[in-house]
Amino acid sequence: MNHLLRTLITLGILLPALSVSAAHIIGGEITYECLGWTNGDSTTNSRAYRFTMYIYRDCQGGGALFDSAPGAPYQASVTVYLQGQSNPVFNFSLGPPLIEPVDPNPGNPCLIVPSNVCVQRAVYNFPVVDLPVSNQSYYIVYQRCCRNNTITNIVNPGGSGASYYMELTPAAQAACNNSPTYNGFPPIVLCAGETFEFDHSASDAEGDQLVYEFCAPFLGGGLNFDFPFAFDGVAPSPDAPPPYNPVTFVAPFYSALDPLGANADININVNTGLITGVPQNQGQFVVGVCVKEYRNGQLLSTVFRDFQFNVTICDPTVVADIREDALINGNEFLLTRCGETRINFVNQSFQQAYIDEFYWKFDLGDRDTTINSWNAVVQFPGIGEYKGQLFLNPGTECSDTASIVVRIFPEIQADYVYYYDTCVAGAVKFEDLSQAGAPISNWSWAFGDGQGSSNQNPDYVYAAPGYQQVDLRVTDQNGCQDSIRKEIEYYPVPALLIISPSSFTGCAPGSIFFDNLSTPINEEYDIYWDFGDGSSATEISPEHTFTKEGVFPVSLSVTSPIGCQTDTVFSNLITIEPSPVADFTYSPQELDNFNTEVQFSDRSSGASRWYWDFEGIAYSTSQNPAYAFKDTGLQEVKLVVTHPSGCRDTTVQLLDVVPKVTYFLPNAFTPNDDSANDVFIGKGYLRGLKAFEMSIWNRWGEEIFRTEDPMVGWNGKQNNTGKPLPVGVYFCLVRYTGPRGEKVELQGVATLVR
Repeated sequence: MNHLLRTLITLGILLPALSVSAAHIIGGEITYECLGWTNGDSTTNSRAYRFTMYIYRDCQGGGALFDSAPGAPYQASVTVYLQGQSNPVFNFSLGPPLIEPVDPNPGNPCLIVPSNVCVQRAVYNFPVVDLPVSNQSYYIVYQRCCRNNTITNIVNPGGSGASYYMELTPAAQAACNNSPTYNGFPPIVLCAGETFEFDHSASDAEGDQLVYEFCAPFLGGGLNFDFPFAFDGVAPSPDAPPPYNPVTFVAPFYSALDPLGANADININVNTGLITGVPQNQGQFVVGVCVKEYRNGQLLSTVFRDFQFNVTICDPTVVADIREDALINGNEFLLTRCGETRINFVNQSFQQAYIDEFYWKFDLGDRDTTINSWNAVVQFPGIGEYKGQLFLNPGTECSDTASIVVRIFPEIQADYVYYYDTCVAGAVKFEDLSQAGAPISNWSWAFGDGQGSSNQNPDYVYAAPGYQQVDLRVTDQNGCQDSIRKEIEYYPVPALLIISPSSFTGCAPGSIFFDNLSTPINEEYDIYWDFGDGSSATEISPEHTFTKEGVFPVSLSVTSPIGCQTDTVFSNLITIEPSPVADFTYSPQELDNFNTEVQFSDRSSGASRWYWDFEGIAYSTSQNPAYAFKDTGLQEVKLVVTHPSGCRDTTVQLLDVVPKVTYFLPNAFTPNDDSANDVFIGKGYLRGLKAFEMSIWNRWGEEIFRTEDPMVGWNGKQNNTGKPLPVGVYFCLVRYTGPRGEKVELQGVATLVR
């Protein structure tokens, strides 16, 4: 198939309209010619040069005009620097450029480029520049912001300008060298997933050796609109001196050597400049190419160019295509039939709007046949291989042809029978009865439960009952296939009833899960369990609790949906040992931090051993132990008793040791500094006391002392300061909160005696 005529889709991403910030540049380079000594006089030691600059822009939409073009906001400024110097040798403005359109798709007449793709080239011819011959390089520089902000492979493209410059080396000055010039501009549009080639070669007037490579484009200018002619302005004048920073690629997928992405396999031939690759990612991509000029192994000059590739999905417009069984030999459509000689060919070619002529042609052995309809129906002579073709737009530049191979083989027919014991579970035997005109090479069985076989006559044991749909697909040596499906009603009873556990010994009450491991059974079967203790169940795998001690047989009966039945008695399967019952009492019943010792009394039945656990920190094996608790609050006491059979029982009780506070007030005190009864203060057990308040009042209802510290008392003075108060009877009020939040209020008198 020759996919020649192609059109582009999703072109909205290609060349978007951008603002007057000059987000329009898509490439450029500078070249030069050496015109000889200035005024033809070698004594001047000065060369005359004609520089030419090429700038490429996206002219679709609102992008800024070329600098110096009529109506453009800025003049094109060019600056000449001598290597190592920051002051320019020259800075001058260029006149209006010669503006010409660029074919966005050179050399491919079958690629239909939409009308909204527009590329222009501006050619700036510099005035003749006289430069003294120097042992340093000259740099001729033009800088401008900005690139398209939809560029994919660099960071901050809308804020990344460009530096286009030419280095005039000392060797080139001495030799009056002319720089190479590129022969063409790369195609603007590339098709994702398709190989492309572009001859990016250059020509050199002196025939010097040219070496090509990918290189990083350079940054220049910026988004400074307030000072547009500054180094970071949109149109620097003068332009900034070298060196220049390269653009920042979006790492790690993109780089100067992989500008279309690591998966594009883009390469440039170092000797010819041929660029090849297969772009995979859609988007806009900045690419830099350098051509280096050597003479006798000495580098004379490097011409830098950067440009923009737009990669999009290209929809093939004229493609010959038919409904096929397979593609062979890379591009031939194969149709295979087994026993069928009349074949309907379905034409799936596209796009029909671009197809003006079509016809089919088949070689039938003894004759050829041509069909002019869109689809074709052909009666072939019989078994064999036949060739054919579908022609689209024959003889035109944008044509395509589909090559067709038809293979007709003998018929194949799948069939089988099966046998099995309908009542006792066992293997189902399958017998192949398939017939074919060629030897059958493959049998593919699908037994309906996710399992299969490649044997011709397999035996298969189903793990689960039910209606099973069994498929057989047979394939002969020609690749012909046929399939058949039959349904099997598979409801036997298990050949052997198997349950788990196979034995059990435990303590009463004993709860046991009986796992029915017998196969095949499901919910459609009638299941009956007899547990030997008067209880039964009908689940496939039940759980049962034995409450009495003893030895019990368990029986299981299974009946299939078609009436087959089997049963088994598992004698002496379950042994249930007697268990004790743990219980205890204690005295006293009311406990507090002043009364923490408890006497425990065992009330268990059937116990021969005792194990007491007090708070998790103390233990006892006595039958009736005593224990003094170390702390207040709820205390856990656990009793584990053991029967002579080894069975155990456990009981847990919580005892509450109540925390208490005691506080007592005196009724008199003698504050006479004799160190005896000088302070009126309460006493008691205060651990856990909170929110304490004590106040003293005189008989006129005046508060004369207050404290929130139970360790601070009244010394007989107003607020414990100043002169002693007179003797007499004073009123005392105490409030506090107990350890468990209980509110306590005490009232009393404080008799002051001197």
